Amino acid sequence: MGKQRSIDTAFFGQPRGLSTLFFTEMWERFSYYGMRAILIFYMYYAVTKGGLGFNQVTAASIMSIYGSLVYLSSVIGGWLSDHIWGSRKTVFYGGVLIMFGHIALSLPFGRWGLFASIALIVMGTGLLKPNVSEMVGSLYSDEDSRRASGFSLYLFGINLGAAVAPWAVPWAADGFGLGLFHGQMNFHAGFSLAAVGMFFGLVQYVIDGHKYLPEVSLKPEDPLKAGQARPVVNKTICGIVVLALILGVMGLTGKLTIANVIMLITIVAILLPIYYFVLMLHSKKVTKIERTRVRAYIPLFFAAVIFWIIDESGSVVLALFAAQRTVLHIGSWHFAAANFQTLNPLFMMILTPLFAVMWDHLKKRPSAPAMFALALIFAGLSYAFMALPGLIHGTTAGRVSPFWLVGSWFIVELGEVTLSPVGLSITSSLAPKAFKSQMMSMYFLADAAGQAVNAQIVKFYSSATEVPYFLTIGTTSIAFGILLFFFVKKIRSLTEE
Repeated sequence: MGKQRSIDTAFFGQPRGLSTLFFTEMWERFSYYGMRAILIFYMYYAVTKGGLGFNQVTAASIMSIYGSLVYLSSVIGGWLSDHIWGSRKTVFYGGVLIMFGHIALSLPFGRWGLFASIALIVMGTGLLKPNVSEMVGSLYSDEDSRRASGFSLYLFGINLGAAVAPWAVPWAADGFGLGLFHGQMNFHAGFSLAAVGMFFGLVQYVIDGHKYLPEVSLKPEDPLKAGQARPVVNKTICGIVVLALILGVMGLTGKLTIANVIMLITIVAILLPIYYFVLMLHSKKVTKIERTRVRAYIPLFFAAVIFWIIDESGSVVLALFAAQRTVLHIGSWHFAAANFQTLNPLFMMILTPLFAVMWDHLKKRPSAPAMFALALIFAGLSYAFMALPGLIHGTTAGRVSPFWLVGSWFIVELGEVTLSPVGLSITSSLAPKAFKSQMMSMYFLADAAGQAVNAQIVKFYSSATEVPYFLTIGTTSIAFGILLFFFVKKIRSLTEE
């Protein structure tokens, strides 16, 4: 089997199975980013305009905590794949849940449809996303030199779906350019297109996967042995009971509100990585050198949290800025506020190969801690840049050029292409042997924690407060990035012991 895989070049010189995973993830990202492009507008638009009528603060907080939950659920998805279903089944179940999540939004079920959709898509994405990536790796032997280029092609598929969706889904919600909805947004039509996208992804995954994906993906890597299931079930039941008790008490005391549920999730998203750090630092399974490396990772984790606070604000704060403060035309070309969501994946597709070439030609590539520091400075600068239109024109002078948003997204994506290549790599290299999988989940938990913090701080954003909001967060990121530069040598010395 290994020899056959090494000579399979059916998909742009890569194994044919990569095509299956490429299009599965492309359609999944199409559905997710398409939904996300219009979701915040759906939540805070008035009911008479086809929305749900949430206030802006609540809508922005829900958007942020939604992203946090997606990354929190990926920890569970990885565990279920490793111990119960195997990656191929786990991805399929995830895709089905995602499709039904988009269907729930496409039907006129109001707020209950929204919450049902969030639950389904959070669970589905948690099952699908980490395991598709794992299957890409399983297409190659350890000696196959095409592995890196295969992952690059796979990432291109992710960004392609994410880049097309913010144009296609708003177009559907606006009546496909045919005036079907008489100039009013029909959000359910847009969400329907997202559901169709995930359906296409599932169909080709099932048909192609049976032929071209490796058999090893049908079985869990580390199946539960006799006697191991009961403790897991008991812990799961205890967790559900504790959650039910908390929600019950909140209900009885009149505290079961959307804002308080979001606060509860925020607390969990922040405490979970703290729990993992304490667990690893105090475990007898961790050696002295490994413990030192875990301590060295703490400032990098904190840096990642700050970075994702800014980078993940595109579908929240910058979406609001696009709708409320941006001129939505260039000459005679008119576009929607949701279309700006294409900038993140578009710049990733443009910048990633350029940066890869640049790193290859540098005589001495910056260390991972230096890359984290540089990413923080880029992120901070992108927010500082967003404060300029308010400083120059004032926040009550009306709408400003769309190129402010284009520039801000370009700057923050410089940070993402700086951070992304080294983020998972250094997390893996610093992981204690006894906590390999838990340590790898920490990188995703940094994103979850960042978006959970966002769910609280976006409450302070409005058109009137945009200048202090962008400057405060931007300068904080820049300051921490500069501070981290002073500790680069110390962190490197700790990680190399």
